[in-house]
Amino acid sequence: MSQAKSSFSLRRQLGRGKQIAGMTTTIAGGMRAAQRIGAFKQPPREKLPRYIQTFCRKMAGSFGVKVVEVEPVEQHHGLWVSNHVSWMDIPVVGTVSPAFFLSKAEIGEWPVFGKLAHAAGTLFIERGSGDAGSVSSQIADFLAKGFSVIFFPEATTTSGKKIKRIHGTLLQSAIDADVPIRPIVIAYVDKDGTLSDALPYYGKMTMTDSMKKVLDSKDVTAYVLPLAPIDPKGCTKSELTNLLQARMQEGLAELHSRVLRVPVED
Repeated sequence: MSQAKSSFSLRRQLGRGKQIAGMTTTIAGGMRAAQRIGAFKQPPREKLPRYIQTFCRKMAGSFGVKVVEVEPVEQHHGLWVSNHVSWMDIPVVGTVSPAFFLSKAEIGEWPVFGKLAHAAGTLFIERGSGDAGSVSSQIADFLAKGFSVIFFPEATTTSGKKIKRIHGTLLQSAIDADVPIRPIVIAYVDKDGTLSDALPYYGKMTMTDSMKKVLDSKDVTAYVLPLAPIDPKGCTKSELTNLLQARMQEGLAELHSRVLRVPVED
């Protein structure tokens, strides 16, 4: 029994090592691509989305996660939103959408990931003491210049079984910039057709524990379903919030019905 456990532990460690090596290779490739196109000096936003999508697809793949569009995700301008299940959501939505990410300004100071974030044209948000209105104004200005943005309106990660109450403050940016809201929903599914319990990162789970679970997972598919866009014209922020809440809840239920073999249990 002890020998069997030792063999299993060795296989697990080798599996983790292979995935970490893949992640490292992907990061190194991203740095080289950024250097080649001059993104460290001045991110060329017009051409960046395709580079970001390639990088994100490779990053998800290095963790063994395959990204599948249940229906084609149209590459149009707008304020993109997604449900939030895991830190893996970032490479997943980055694979399918042409949008730039939001980030707290301090992350831009990180050694490796900060440099990559700058090169990827990330919109760094200067947060005041709860000044969400200022953040919305910064996003609106970015949108008005023709660049799409994506964020997670639940403002926290979940089990992936349903949509939590969304926070609509940042939807004001779509009203101000007069651009559509483009929702997508994500479901992480194991090869047996059930929702993955390895990918969700929520509750009291630590990042280390989550990373280990993801590294030890096998054959997970991230299914992405684009939903009908929402035109903000004539809507208040509250009305948009309610519309988006309903659309994402219905959309996630539809996605589950299309990709799961076993119904979701609350």
